[in-house]
Amino acid sequence: MPEPNANTRSVHAVCTHDCPDSCGVLVTVDELTGRALKVQGDPAHPVTRGFLCGKVARYLDRVYSPDRLLYPMRRKAGVPKGPLPQGRETEAFERISWDEALDTIAARLKAIAGEHGPESILPYSYAGTIGQLGYGSMDRRFFHRLGASQLDRTICASAGGAALTSVYGAKLGTVPQEFAHAGLIIAWGANIHGNNIHLWPFIEEARRNGARLMVIDPYKTRTAALADEHLAIRPGTDGLLALAIMHVLFRDSHADEEYLRDCTRGVEELRAHALREEHSPERAARVTGLAVETIERLARAYGQAGRDGRGPAVIRMNYGVQRSENGGTAARAIAMLPLITGSWKQRGGGMLLSTSGSFPYNSKRLQMPELMQSSPLGRASRVVNMSQLGEALTELQGPPVKALVVYNCNAAAVAPDSAKVLAGLRRDDLFTVVHEQFFTDTTDYADIVLPATTFLEAKDLMGAYGHLQAQISMPAIAPLGEARSNVAMFGALGQHMFPGENAFLDGEDELIAQALDVQHPWLDGVTKERLEREGHVALALPEDELPFSSAKWFGTPSGRGEFTPVPVWIAPRESRNGTDAEIAYPLEFLPRKADNFMNSTFANLPVHQQMERKTAGVLEMHTVDAAARGLKTGDAVSVWNGRGRVTLTARVGESIAAGVVAARLDWQKLSAEGKNVNALTSERLTDIGGGATFYSTMVEVTKLERLAAD
Repeated sequence: MPEPNANTRSVHAVCTHDCPDSCGVLVTVDELTGRALKVQGDPAHPVTRGFLCGKVARYLDRVYSPDRLLYPMRRKAGVPKGPLPQGRETEAFERISWDEALDTIAARLKAIAGEHGPESILPYSYAGTIGQLGYGSMDRRFFHRLGASQLDRTICASAGGAALTSVYGAKLGTVPQEFAHAGLIIAWGANIHGNNIHLWPFIEEARRNGARLMVIDPYKTRTAALADEHLAIRPGTDGLLALAIMHVLFRDSHADEEYLRDCTRGVEELRAHALREEHSPERAARVTGLAVETIERLARAYGQAGRDGRGPAVIRMNYGVQRSENGGTAARAIAMLPLITGSWKQRGGGMLLSTSGSFPYNSKRLQMPELMQSSPLGRASRVVNMSQLGEALTELQGPPVKALVVYNCNAAAVAPDSAKVLAGLRRDDLFTVVHEQFFTDTTDYADIVLPATTFLEAKDLMGAYGHLQAQISMPAIAPLGEARSNVAMFGALGQHMFPGENAFLDGEDELIAQALDVQHPWLDGVTKERLEREGHVALALPEDELPFSSAKWFGTPSGRGEFTPVPVWIAPRESRNGTDAEIAYPLEFLPRKADNFMNSTFANLPVHQQMERKTAGVLEMHTVDAAARGLKTGDAVSVWNGRGRVTLTARVGESIAAGVVAARLDWQKLSAEGKNVNALTSERLTDIGGGATFYSTMVEVTKLERLAAD
């Protein structure tokens, strides 16, 4: 840690936003004013190594934004719920004290629970912070004790997580440092340069030593543009491509038979399945849009890696793969590939989707699910899937949702089928509380708005899903205004509703100690005191053996890598290969994420908007599709299907394959006509894991009046 001067101090924090890198951050604080002066990467962190992404490098613009929410607010009497112009949201609200806010919330929740039952109250949160405390601790205790509906947090990664666990029995993988030893790197649905930037230096190190980078992605991302080869696969066909690779691996004897015998179960069934004609490169080429020669070359390169004098093959799969109707099966199939070649046995081999399962923190102690037995229900409450929020707010009965508490999430912007979501949020009989840092699309529908802290203003314990460093994020500055962390807010609300109950008296230090109160060899040496002193501590995984290099690593019931049931590719209903006439629109739509936002986070900040200006309000489409519709760059277009319609500006080029169009996620209120890309997406769920299917969306595009080109 750099030495501060006489008037400053340096504080070790951690970026708690939803990113695999979980960067170590050093914050320089003015001792006299208490104001943060600078944020920079921690050079001692072995993975993030002293630099920050473009999103967080300007983090003080977010912390000290004049638009920060700093005080509790209540909707003014007579002001209807609905979209509010950015910058004028305060006109719909009036400032109140925390005591008044907590009294109001407690009284309303008690009344609603008494009339409709506690399951009529729904929490809605995701990964606005992924710290152990901020993501899931005091909030879960509160809702468990209340008897509120449980939320199945599926919107981002549940299908991939279920897939990985079904094959390996754990969410572990190849760590970033090992990528430097690879000879072939496959980025499968992974925009590493956009949202996993601290892996990139290790990839570049491997490339300097002769490795090749191949990117499989429907969209020409920043990573694809920098790759040795970009394979522009059609959406929803990844599983079939993986089966075609298996076909070649088994056909051409690239399988590691000894590893398969010792470490897997079901290989003969998988072999017979993969060698079927329907999984041949020729058939896969017709469906995926890739050439037969390309599939053959990819499979041979993967099968021969590690045996050609260069390093092994490693796959960086990311969660885009699993956001289609068959996404869970696709992720399972891809996850099986390093088992077939045995690449786990070599340094630099294997696969990375998530390392989150490496951190055996005591989440049950933090969340106290046993409190549900003390609720008025006396049992576990029902579970509501967050990817079907619109249905929950407009159709769910037994009981209907009458109160919604939103935190760590801009639900109105990110939930699919937004017309249904916004109709639900607009209900006069729905009591909505939103805990936020800014006025967002979701606060426009709130009855009570509560100010939330940033990661510079709260203490938290961190794991990661992209490396193996345990960390503590120390509070660098005092909370601005009257902002409160999730722990402080839900603790206070719990004390209001359940006075004297010890579950709601724990502070950050007590919760961190409870999270670390677990006997597990990987946490040997990871203590609260050491983390506070050193900032980060590596997990104590075995140093003499690579993950999944032997059978002892697998956590499946069989204790082996699981190939059963074999992955079966089924075309998404909503795709060019689908058969549902009701959704038979001609173009596949990718509602992609911006490189310089974190989902919808940062989208309201001018400096981040400037970084994303070239894609603001833009529909990217191929020249073939544009010509067929008489479109050219700069034309205003309507993008529509049976769920909704959005207005965008066409950009014609080669960033996307023919038959596919793409536009990025933004806030509703920052989009033309107040509608973002989720006006087009559906609430259908993935085949396993109950995840969102953002990338199984079909649309048509038609021309509106001419707009000036960029």
